[in-house]
Amino acid sequence: MKKIRRALISVSDKTNLIPLAKALREFGIEIYSTGGTLQVLAQAEIPVHSLESYTGFPEMLSGRLKTLHPKIHAGILARRDNEEDRKALENYNILTFDLVVVNLYPFEEVISRDKFSFEEAIENIDIGGPAMIRAAAKNYQYVAVVVDPSQYERLIEELRANQGATSESFRFSLMTEAFSRTASYDIAIAQYLMAIEGSESFPRLHLSLSLKQALRYGENPHQKAGFYISTGREDLPWQQIHGKELSYNNILDLDIALKVGMEFRESVCAIFKHTNPCGLAAGGSQKENLQRAIACDPVSFFGGIVLINEVIHEETAAILAEHFLEIVVAPGFSEAAFNILSKKKNLRLIVVPEMSHLRSNPRELRSAAGGFLVQTSDSAFVESSQLQIVSNAKPDDRLLEEMLFAFQVVKYIKSNAVVFTRDKMTLGIGAGQMSRVDAVRFAIEKSKAQNLSLQGSVLASDAFFPFRDGVDLAIASGVRAIIQPGGSLRDEESIQAANQAGIVMAFTGIRHFRH
Repeated sequence: MKKIRRALISVSDKTNLIPLAKALREFGIEIYSTGGTLQVLAQAEIPVHSLESYTGFPEMLSGRLKTLHPKIHAGILARRDNEEDRKALENYNILTFDLVVVNLYPFEEVISRDKFSFEEAIENIDIGGPAMIRAAAKNYQYVAVVVDPSQYERLIEELRANQGATSESFRFSLMTEAFSRTASYDIAIAQYLMAIEGSESFPRLHLSLSLKQALRYGENPHQKAGFYISTGREDLPWQQIHGKELSYNNILDLDIALKVGMEFRESVCAIFKHTNPCGLAAGGSQKENLQRAIACDPVSFFGGIVLINEVIHEETAAILAEHFLEIVVAPGFSEAAFNILSKKKNLRLIVVPEMSHLRSNPRELRSAAGGFLVQTSDSAFVESSQLQIVSNAKPDDRLLEEMLFAFQVVKYIKSNAVVFTRDKMTLGIGAGQMSRVDAVRFAIEKSKAQNLSLQGSVLASDAFFPFRDGVDLAIASGVRAIIQPGGSLRDEESIQAANQAGIVMAFTGIRHFRH
């Protein structure tokens, strides 16, 4: 056990500072402090010494230099049982600090704001704070280091349990958290600067993640899992307001729902199963969109995830309540809608207030082949001006709008992927097939199973048709237009098939593989 006699406190986040200081004073612990922390303690009439008066060296450079002084760092780093260290302390009248309470300038908070300047970000890079934290952590055998207000209660409990002392195991735990904090802080700075540089080659990637939620298991019960978010950015763009805790698979489905929600600007309803859309409709009323999305695949709707990109009304909630669902995602729920849906004890209700303003993570990462794959997110959005109409037949404005809608939907279906749509409603979806012609065949069979005619529909494909067989199948089903990336060595054969049938074919030049 190491008795705490003297503490150094210098914090940007003043949360629970006064209760902590009062608890320290209960054990007769002297407190030394700087700047704003000193003022807050003094105003609360808590006895506190100024580090400036102790070192004889003033704060300067507009606060950039406060704690970088030998009398401070020697007092933290000195080994109490080392003769040479003790002599140095005596020779230079240096006090030892047994407790260091420091949290860092809010760099992560600043760069997470919608508006901030580069200069503001740079000024919020802490220098003295990380130095003190690392010094105290290195000397954990003699010094306890606290880096976050969330640790205060644990510290107070430790002091009360040990009459103002701390155990080595407790200090070791604090040391681990301290080095983790300085590491994550430096990573946030490095990532911010790399993003400014604009490099997409990713020469070095730094990650610092904090556990947001421990999960019961992963994809399967025998797998362990947790949900992590970037350290220092504790806020999420969504909030669960009802139902069981989200599972690993639920969060994967929620992710694809959020991506669809942030991309579609008109009223839309999308139903997902295993991260694939199994029904999507847009442009109608909320109730109509839901009913049309269900009609595409009512079997897969069972146990599905439903996204509606507007506040859910009572009438819509009544329909949803008739079915077993895992999650409903929306910007909000009317009081009546919530009352209806919350009667289903296990149904997870997720609110995403700023759905249309969500931003995708700029990079996506996944483990593979003993390493990691990193890529920029697929944020490509095709405009009508980008289309190359390669057929003799040309689309009118309404057909063009439907084609763009279909291509927007197919972006979120796993490859090989195709989708048939009409009047902004999915009619048949072919997902995750080993060949593109099989994806077309599967989508046709799905539409037949629900008695949905494909006559006059649009077919969108996430990648080019390597042969015309898939195009011929689609034509035989009744499509009037096909939209695809193009780029196959046999593109001319597909174009020829379209011209022979008198349908429209457009190339986007953009592929949307989703493996």
